[in-house]
Amino acid sequence: MTAILSDETTRDTTARPHYRMFIGGEWVDATEHYDIVDPATEEVVATAAKGGVEHVDLAVAAAKRAFESGEWRTTPPARRADVLDEVVAIIGGRVDELTRLGTVENGAPLRLSAALSVGFPLTHIQYFADLLRKYEWQRPGPVAGQVLHASFTRREPLGVCAAIVPWNFPLVLAVWKAVPAIAAGNSVVIKVDEKTPIGTLEIAKILGEAGLPDGVLNVVTGDGPTVGAHLVAHPDVRKVSFTGSTATGREVMRLASGTIKRLTLELGGKGPNIVLDDADLDVAVDGSLYAFLLHAGQSCESGTRLLLPDSLHDEFVQRLVARARTLRVGDPLDPATDIGPVMSAVQRDRILGYIERGRQEGASVVLGGGSPSGPEYAKGFWVEPTLFTGVTNDMCIAREEIFGPVLSILRYGSVDEAVAIANDTEYGLSAGVWSRDVGRALEVAERLEAGSVWINDWHNLSQYMPFGGYKQSGSGRELGPDALDAYTEEKAITIDLSGSLDRRAYGLVLGTSPEVAEG
Repeated sequence: MTAILSDETTRDTTARPHYRMFIGGEWVDATEHYDIVDPATEEVVATAAKGGVEHVDLAVAAAKRAFESGEWRTTPPARRADVLDEVVAIIGGRVDELTRLGTVENGAPLRLSAALSVGFPLTHIQYFADLLRKYEWQRPGPVAGQVLHASFTRREPLGVCAAIVPWNFPLVLAVWKAVPAIAAGNSVVIKVDEKTPIGTLEIAKILGEAGLPDGVLNVVTGDGPTVGAHLVAHPDVRKVSFTGSTATGREVMRLASGTIKRLTLELGGKGPNIVLDDADLDVAVDGSLYAFLLHAGQSCESGTRLLLPDSLHDEFVQRLVARARTLRVGDPLDPATDIGPVMSAVQRDRILGYIERGRQEGASVVLGGGSPSGPEYAKGFWVEPTLFTGVTNDMCIAREEIFGPVLSILRYGSVDEAVAIANDTEYGLSAGVWSRDVGRALEVAERLEAGSVWINDWHNLSQYMPFGGYKQSGSGRELGPDALDAYTEEKAITIDLSGSLDRRAYGLVLGTSPEVAEG
């Protein structure tokens, strides 16, 4: 495990690595440290600096100096894209290492970690580099008007941008937030979750190796209610991009409102997954399991409400249970593992609490319902894949984001009823439809209130498509062809072409000047 150690010149390979914050091009430690715990074993695999508000102030000041110096923001876009190309090349040489780091850090099985810690970061960074090369920084306006003028619009970087990254997909989400901001010429301060700082700190190191100037990217650690809140409210921060719960998103909005910051919020979800009566059952069963079990259900856009027609309900549930029993829950470092642990003891207990509430509300557990038994699960934070039937949309397990491997199965009689159930939620991040008839599925998809709707698929997050939520699932979008727009201001510049005083608009207020009247 490569680490950013307290001593840059020596490394004791028998000791746990220690990670420090990255501020102004320097590795900065703190007097207090976090223990980084492997969710599968509960072993402390590393330590990390525990930052405070003073480190936020240092990081924002470094980012502001870097921006005002102009070294990076005035670098030609093609050269900035070259730096991102170099980042892709460096990551490509560290595939196995970064995959393993991701698994140890947050419990994602190796197959999944290969995508989350390497595959997605690589393809998305390359996408942002390619987007930067063709980005339209200036756009001409018409030569027109009652007073003859020419005009154009210009895109300019915002300044200091803050990115707050959660623990479930730390590296991917750090890339989504920091890389387009950097590409647009901004400086960035990332606040990582204290449980999963490793991948983001490694990316900061890689960006420095690729030629990013000091201070353009800074990474701080610390508790959300203090360090995160201080960063969001900081008067020198002009944009905040946050991924996390809807409740915390509301607080981010409140804190950012003091200085009217630009916001991108990607918040919670309770994705409705609608199986139509003509669906391919083999495909839909596997797809529905994938929809809610990716990363042990710890994904905001998971399909956690499965809507089944009365005509298919019983057969589909039987198939779902049988297929789920074939999945392997265990050591995420084993390539054969399908489902790993959840992030922490707090997360495990929260999920188990929801399962108990589901039972109390009258839903039936047809699979799972607790923590797996056996010596291999004596350590670690484990929850069985759990399926509830007999769920109605007013139950807490159908309305609240559980963030674990728990599926609520609901019946419907008509497609209109399915759409009504699907939209009866405060969330609107994701949805899915399964049908052999794509035209029919499209008609349903167009009625669903969600930022992403997948037909015969789930979790298909393409760099070419925007991602974000309706309603209380957030505001703004990440990825897609307009990804850089979120990190730029649009300025309109108009040039008067009238050529003489008497043809200008001044007379509407000032009247005719004596000089013009005499002439």
